[in-house]
Parts: sequence; C-alpha cells; structure tokens
Amino acid sequence: MPYSEPFLREAIRLSNEKMEAGEGGPFAAVIVKDGEIISKGWNCVTSANDPTAHGEVEAIRKACAKLGTYSLAGCEIYSSCEPCPMCLAAIYWARLDALYFAGSMADAAEAGFDDRFLYEELSKDWNARTLTSKQALQNEAQKVFKAWIANPGKTEY
Repeated sequence: MPYSEPFLREAIRLSNEKMEAGEGGPFAAVIVKDGEIISKGWNCVTSANDPTAHGEVEAIRKACAKLGTYSLAGCEIYSSCEPCPMCLAAIYWARLDALYFAGSMADAAEAGFDDRFLYEELSKDWNARTLTSKQALQNEAQKVFKAWIANPGKTEY
C-alpha cells in the first residue's frame, strides 16, 4: 500500500498526546494492514521502566499479538520519527513492508535523543566497541546451532 498521510498524522498526534500525559518521550507509531490501523504504540520507557519500550517496538508487539504471528509482512509502519537502531532492527525482523516517518534523526538529536553513538558502535567489530565484551564457550554454542539445523520440527523465521 502506498504512503497515506492520515496514518503519519496519527503517529504524530499520538506521540504528542502520550508525551504530554507523561508516559515517555515524544515518539509513537502505528501499524497499518489493508488500509486500517491494527496497532498503536508510543514511548513508555520512563513510565514502564523499560528501555526497550519505544513506540515502534510497542506497536510491533501489539500487532503481532493481534494477528497471532511474528511476521508483519503485508503491513506498514508509520512513525512520528526516524527509528533508532533498535527500532529499525525490529522493523526488519518483523518483516514490515514499508516504513514512513516524520521527524528525522537530526530532529531527534536536537531534542536530546542522539543515536549517532549507537549507529557508530554497531558498525564496529564486537571487540572494538566501548562495551566490554568477551566471547567464550563458542564450541558449546555451536552444538546448539547444529541441533537447530537438524531439528525437523523447528519453525523457521
């Protein structure tokens, strides 16, 4: 389905409403399927004490629960702002067909939500990031992956 301005306006409206209600930052998203909003999500980071409770992630969780699936193929997401790295990854994982957003990464940074550090960190090898990381027990983990590969009853995703 092509871009539809009313859905993006709803994401922006919702971001303002929930921000003013003190539920979290000024971000929200709606997920659309067949021309209808099937879920809405807004930033609940501070009200839920959950750093992953971003608007896009919340909308994805609700849409998947409503549809009873982990794949949102056939749906689009409208976000009040360009998604952060976590939300963008979740959008890809959910297999949404399209992303439409209003505010830019620069707009968010100006308001105090600067994700440049995260984008830079994610582009580095794991052992060059600022987060102390150590790989261990790789052989044991590989056994689990081999068992997954051999499992005839697995649900691939």
